[in-house]
Amino acid sequence: MKTYTLETAGADLVYDVRGPLPTADGRPPLLMIGQPMDATGFVALAKRLPDRTVATYDPRGLGRSTRKDGRTDHTPQVQADDVHAVIEALGAGPVELFASSGGAVTALEVVAKYPEDVTTLVAHEPPLITLTPDGPAAVRARAGVRDAYEKRGWGAGMAQFVAMTSWEGEFTDAYFAQPEADPAAFGMPTEDDGSRGDPLLSDLSWAISDYRPDAEALTAAPTRVVIAVGEESVTVQTGRTSVAIAELLGQQVVVFPSHHGGFLDGEFGYPGKPDEFAQRLREVLDGAS
Repeated sequence: MKTYTLETAGADLVYDVRGPLPTADGRPPLLMIGQPMDATGFVALAKRLPDRTVATYDPRGLGRSTRKDGRTDHTPQVQADDVHAVIEALGAGPVELFASSGGAVTALEVVAKYPEDVTTLVAHEPPLITLTPDGPAAVRARAGVRDAYEKRGWGAGMAQFVAMTSWEGEFTDAYFAQPEADPAAFGMPTEDDGSRGDPLLSDLSWAISDYRPDAEALTAAPTRVVIAVGEESVTVQTGRTSVAIAELLGQQVVVFPSHHGGFLDGEFGYPGKPDEFAQRLREVLDGAS
């Protein structure tokens, strides 16, 4: 693996390349992106694709990529420009793109804005919460995570986030009637360390979950767009948002093994099924549905 730093006007973007450029197999490089996950989250998946040239990167302000624009918020539009710059820096033409969570939202903006950059996009569980029928309630639930974080710190915010993202079905009165989630019940710290800049728990990334994809641009692009959902996620929020964006594009979701982090091993807690996930990703990139 080789690590590079791409200096742009707004950020110094750090990215990693596993394998040769140009690629040895004649296929496009496979770029993997997340948000707020940085490149460390794709180590397990990249290891399971040793025959592919795989590139990963840290979005600006996350991991090793430092910001120079004076901002602390995260938007798909800015991140799409960064991904475009990384693709150009790779110098190997258009890429295949696996994108997860907020990275999948960024990837949709990349394809809409830079349609020649990507041959195939596999967008895994983009959390586009305003697209679901209960969008206003989902926005209210998201605000509850921010409020818990602001009032009681990281552990409380993360516990509320887990409660929200594991809720099955629409956010009904029953959801909002629950007491605030107890961090101790989730094995999370109860003390408040005073920090309030977490991109997942604060409102700094709301532009990502508020994003409205340009369906016309996406369907007109030469890119093959696949919306992926974990088999364990179908009834929870990110599964329902995946179905919503697929329907907006006139598609059906493609089912992958495991859950929202199905490509992770045990390093980050709740492990997925990275072996099965990598095999499914291979099949989909090769044209399977």
